[in-house]
Amino acid sequence: MNRPPLPDLRRDLPRLVSAARGELGAVVALLILAAGTLAFLHLSEEVGEGDTRRFDLGVLQALRAPGDPQVLVGPKWLHIAATDVTALGSVTVLGLFVLMALALLLSLRRWSEALVVLVGAVGGVEISQALKHLFLRERPDLAYRAVEAANPSFPSGHAMLSAVVFLTLGTLAARFAPRRRVKVLALGSAVLLSLLVGASRIYLGVHWTSDVLAGWSMGAAWAMACWLAAWAWGRRFPKPPLIPAKAGTQAEPQNENDSPK
Repeated sequence: MNRPPLPDLRRDLPRLVSAARGELGAVVALLILAAGTLAFLHLSEEVGEGDTRRFDLGVLQALRAPGDPQVLVGPKWLHIAATDVTALGSVTVLGLFVLMALALLLSLRRWSEALVVLVGAVGGVEISQALKHLFLRERPDLAYRAVEAANPSFPSGHAMLSAVVFLTLGTLAARFAPRRRVKVLALGSAVLLSLLVGASRIYLGVHWTSDVLAGWSMGAAWAMACWLAAWAWGRRFPKPPLIPAKAGTQAEPQNENDSPK
């Protein structure tokens, strides 16, 4: 009997590696989604039982001068920088980012990606407000607050919405980027901005640390849920890359561009 020919590993290996990378991206996103959801559920339980009170108050007092909760530690420029950074997580600033991203995606006829950005941002606002009114947690005392703040405290809306918007935009930018270093830069910048916004809320005394941790957790989970929806849609209805390959070079596989790493 004639045996079927063995597969040519040298020919098939690049295709298999590329496919594995695409699936790995989805697995990583699923892990972040699950971890973020579980972390939020754990934090909400701890906050509801009052188990985070000592920790939250200890962090807040460590960021104030001994015996005077109205005086922030650190130089004056740090106070100003924290106020500037915290504005990046406001609905107004994030709304401008979303509008500019939508305009760019619509001009490129990337309808599904534009829908992901819109659903991610609007859904993030709705989820944040619903959770705030569900838990109705009080913010730190007025003596600790360096800026004005309204609405209930848990979870931090600035931390959650900055994670949603920046991570969604970062993963989309990484998906379209032709080079790995650009992907890393896009995702790294998104994570860094989200961390800075959340940390500024703690430093300025308008949120407990557990509020910010919960906001980061839920924001990352929702952003990954939106990315997974875009990934699944792209697998179902593939599109050509935004940046075509140069003459004489081979375009990168679409699956690799789909990776959120």
